[in-house]
Amino acid sequence: MTDLLTPLLELHDLSCERDERCLFTGLNIRFAAGDLVQIGGPNGAGKTTLLRAIAGISQDYEGEIRYSGQPLATARWEFARDSLYLGHLAGIKKALSPAENLSWYLAQTGDSGDIHQALTAVGLYGYEDTPCYQLSAGQLRRVALARLYLSQARIWILDEPFTAIDKPGVAQLEALIARQVTQGGLVILTSHQDLTLPQLRMINLQGYQPTASAFEPGGATANG
Repeated sequence: MTDLLTPLLELHDLSCERDERCLFTGLNIRFAAGDLVQIGGPNGAGKTTLLRAIAGISQDYEGEIRYSGQPLATARWEFARDSLYLGHLAGIKKALSPAENLSWYLAQTGDSGDIHQALTAVGLYGYEDTPCYQLSAGQLRRVALARLYLSQARIWILDEPFTAIDKPGVAQLEALIARQVTQGGLVILTSHQDLTLPQLRMINLQGYQPTASAFEPGGATANG
């Protein structure tokens, strides 16, 4: 058990290359419970690469990631239990219905929740038993986002979560994210949307490119 001064998540001197090109280097960031952090930067800056590294999906980086004071390699199972990653792809089995997809998700995570209530919350009432191959791209995205209503994970790692959803859906998701951090969770996301979330902290990866001086333009504590 860690003390209250221990950051929930830490990146120590993190660097990543792709196709022999350095995306970012010297990334030193500390994230605390209740933080809401947007990873910014131009296309190709490494935003998705960074989220995949934090989520433990990719180990193609140098440096160290720590969870609750422990190296991620040591605390991998605890981190997997306490985190939820949503990537660019919806991660939905199209042969299954929305309800079946979410039932499988709950079986994997051990979480519990009302699947029909979650689907109603994302605007899919009446589509619970419809095969997902009959749904639109926006509806598929909503099936994936319904996991947020079922998950008990403390950390949400969301790569472009607002893609393919309408304005009411954006507002609803913003409210859900705000509730997560208010309750002591940590949300790290990327988005091309202009977000109106309060206390949003920005980390621009352009500032960590090899040709630029490493800095953290406002928000989460750097070099700490």
